[in-house]
Amino acid sequence: MIKIRKGVPLIDQHDKDFLYGGKFGGNFIPETLKKPIDDLASLFSKLRKDKKFIEERNHYFKTYIGVPTPFIKLENLTNYLGGAQIYAKVVSEANGGAHKIYNATVHCLIAKKAGKKFIVGDTGAGYAGKMLSMAAKKFDLKCKIFMGAKDIKRQRPNVEAIKKNGAEIVPVYTGSQTLVDAVSECMRYWVSNCDTTHMCVGSTVGPNIFIKICAYSTAQISRELFKQVMEEFGKIPNKLKLINCVGGGSSAAGFWNEFMDTHAEFIGVEAGGPKNSKLHAAPLTNGSKIGILHGAAQYVIQDKEGQIGLTDSISAGLDYPGISPLHCFLKDAKRAKYTSATDEDALKAYKLVSELENISPSLEPSHAFSEAIRIAPRLKSSEVIIVNSCGDSLKDKDIIKQKLGSYVR
Repeated sequence: MIKIRKGVPLIDQHDKDFLYGGKFGGNFIPETLKKPIDDLASLFSKLRKDKKFIEERNHYFKTYIGVPTPFIKLENLTNYLGGAQIYAKVVSEANGGAHKIYNATVHCLIAKKAGKKFIVGDTGAGYAGKMLSMAAKKFDLKCKIFMGAKDIKRQRPNVEAIKKNGAEIVPVYTGSQTLVDAVSECMRYWVSNCDTTHMCVGSTVGPNIFIKICAYSTAQISRELFKQVMEEFGKIPNKLKLINCVGGGSSAAGFWNEFMDTHAEFIGVEAGGPKNSKLHAAPLTNGSKIGILHGAAQYVIQDKEGQIGLTDSISAGLDYPGISPLHCFLKDAKRAKYTSATDEDALKAYKLVSELENISPSLEPSHAFSEAIRIAPRLKSSEVIIVNSCGDSLKDKDIIKQKLGSYVR
């Protein structure tokens, strides 16, 4: 059985081969990427211990991102459902409307330290691209965003924001024209331009260094939450469940990080896809096999020939055939549990939460709210559920109007 080493940060739980639990992650990369990745890993190893860099990071987190984000009790939802007390960490109140701003800001700071003038990134829901374009503008970096053509159509508000920030959007027409293809094209571009360009991977996927930087950045969420929970309850509640949506897995890694050595229960909710469809984006929930995707070993949706399989989800940010090696590790170590919610479940959860409370979650965290809504009535009032509301629904307004006939914000 895979074991988690207590007192060791989640991003450092790997072995000398950068494998988590001996089989997830690693650096399965072409020889042309070895030097730039080694250089980046060496630089980040120094920066994360550098007091001046940490002070600079904290400065921009506070003055630019706007931390800490709110921690609120959802009184109306709690009373409506009965059972457990339901809270939300409203990360969508961060500058730009989602958790992706943490990773984007740190990557831009690293790019400046590396002397790079250009930065590239991938995006699915558009939030990673929007945030990177914002941060690039802030730090005077020229920015290029790779985005699947399908996602460009369904995430129009974020596409417009990316362009407004002066970044170039590169449409990706290969494969499923979604996030998986955007990541692939972004990596191909970086191989040829790594001397002048820094790459920001938008989630905790890819070669090990990108997993580390992303999870290091989003850990800010749980650093704040741990303090907020202690202020609210005076201790970590005996029955505490932290529920987060999981696609690439960046928000969940950040949400759970500081609670790793506590008794808090982690529940990750994948995208189950349309009801009664065989297509989904939930490799952990559906018993997918281990494969290599974007330079890392992970559970990944595959066809009978072992090729990357098709996915489907109403949520562009969760529509990815793989899953972070960190979550594969947490699942096999039995530290986190994973389930899935259908498109219809997410829409129902969005409608209920946005009508009852003064928050309007995007379709990604709506998957997590769906799980909270499902289990809360079965629990005792002494039990506590906290959902990471990691994105604002503005980007999904067209989809929501089409599916529900109205949009609440």
